[in-house]
Amino acid sequence: MEFVILTGLSGAGKTNALHAMEDSGYYCVDNLPPLLLETFYDLCDNSTDNRMKKVAVVADARSGEMFADIPEVISKLRLEGKQFKILFLDAKPNTLLVRFKGTRRKHPLIGEIASGSIEEAVELENELMNGVKAMADYVIDTTFMNPNELMERVTTLFSAGAHDTLLVTCVSFGYKYGLPPEADMVLDVRCLPNPFYIKELKPLTGLDEQVRNYICGFDVMGEFLDHLYAFIDYLISLYRNEGKSELVIGVGCTGGKHRSVTVARMLNTHLLENGQKSAIHHRDIWKA
Repeated sequence: MEFVILTGLSGAGKTNALHAMEDSGYYCVDNLPPLLLETFYDLCDNSTDNRMKKVAVVADARSGEMFADIPEVISKLRLEGKQFKILFLDAKPNTLLVRFKGTRRKHPLIGEIASGSIEEAVELENELMNGVKAMADYVIDTTFMNPNELMERVTTLFSAGAHDTLLVTCVSFGYKYGLPPEADMVLDVRCLPNPFYIKELKPLTGLDEQVRNYICGFDVMGEFLDHLYAFIDYLISLYRNEGKSELVIGVGCTGGKHRSVTVARMLNTHLLENGQKSAIHHRDIWKA
């Protein structure tokens, strides 16, 4: 049985993630109280209905005070040997505030705040979620993602099954916009020749063949990739042995449009060609 607990911050995209999982063939249940997780798991595990063998449940702050029990519930499930994964959706506080103000929805913890401040509700939820976030198998920061990008990421994670081998996600980004908080490791490629200073290449991106040809035209690139591939392949074997579910590799250049995109694409292709489950996300490619 595949059983996924979907949780995270309000406004971080759990609804879109649940839709993606439903499209991937999961039987989905929204807003299940944490204390019912074990009962529901057992019902699904004992069911003869094949539809109940791929299940995703959302448990979050809408449960109110009951949500405080979820770290204890999860620990108990794991001690009992129950097999499941936890997907946690995160986002920066300022992004969550903008989303709530844009949709005019009420934050589920607003009733706990005497002042009625959304800012304080977001802060309270962050504190409440720290325990379960630390227990998550997957953490996706949706700060810079649109709904389609989030759904694509979730589909990549779960379309072939939650218990598949390690997934490597290559995230290109620009240092001028900050580090990707979900990255397990960060590769700085600002040492490579920069197409930004070539007039005809500046408006293009690492998705364009001209940019790739320019960067790969330097002798240093071949040696760089040889070392990179060997290092990443070695690390993947270690992460897999530790039972890690996802490895997020950030690849950064100054603006996130040329070098980082090119190297992330080449690394993703290398991994796929070697039979490694891999995905790619270009965080800052279309930013000015």
